[in-house]
Amino acid sequence: MSTQPAPRNKVTVLTLQQKKRSGEPITMLTCYDYSSAVMLEQAGLDMLLVGDSLGMVVLGHENTLSVTMDDMLRHCKAVARGAKTPFLVGDMPFMSYQVDDKEAVRNAGRLLAEGGMDAVKLEGGMEYLTTVRAIVRAGIPVMGHIGLMPQSANQVGGFKVQGRTALAAKKLLDEALALQSAGCFAIVLEAVPSRVAELIADRLTIPTIGIGAGADTDGQVLVLHDMLGMFDRFTPRFVKQYAHLHQELQSALQNYIQEVRTHQFPSGDHSFTMKEEEWQALLDLLDSELQMGNEM
Repeated sequence: MSTQPAPRNKVTVLTLQQKKRSGEPITMLTCYDYSSAVMLEQAGLDMLLVGDSLGMVVLGHENTLSVTMDDMLRHCKAVARGAKTPFLVGDMPFMSYQVDDKEAVRNAGRLLAEGGMDAVKLEGGMEYLTTVRAIVRAGIPVMGHIGLMPQSANQVGGFKVQGRTALAAKKLLDEALALQSAGCFAIVLEAVPSRVAELIADRLTIPTIGIGAGADTDGQVLVLHDMLGMFDRFTPRFVKQYAHLHQELQSALQNYIQEVRTHQFPSGDHSFTMKEEEWQALLDLLDSELQMGNEM
């Protein structure tokens, strides 16, 4: 009997809405390349986010602000080639939507038309309602993102939990409701007290996806490199490491270096052979050329 999993239908906005209504949690991870996309599709993820976090975990920048539209398009295309079933969301990078709504719509459209995404995500609350409406009006699904917003971390003094006071929590709820009214199909809540995130999830009819927001949102998202233990610069408190691949990869690399230096690799199992008669024919040819050269 075949052990292959049954084919899955493409996840859509309707699928996510049904999960919200049924209480089935939505699973989401970041993804930045083809091979990871294939792996995550096979694992059965509902959603993949091509996040601007690629600036830090893939490109080595100190923050997400250096990520460009070209960066996002390159990685979105790679992920779209590898993942056909999950719902694909592409981050709108810094300054791709803040200047004016026309530019925002144009850049959002590129993430779908060129990048192969199903939707876009942008950070911000009340100040970007007209932008959300413009993008949605163009037929592009928009995921909101409130709470801790990495693109705006400098404004709040760094990567800090948001919504810890009554007024701040009320502001988050108001922003979530406003984004829903503006047409967002889902909202990411990042670094928000769990009780506040639960309140927001209960008040909204669209899915909420938490990252550092407790267990009572409609779904969860983590940065792939964080949860696999591949990014060693820092690990946010809200990250659970399901593997420690940095150490495992370092061990594998050290084994490789050692075996190359001691001539253990490649062995015969990793080499190709040549028929003995062909080898002798090659030696004869070389001998003939050498003799001809000596006679000249």
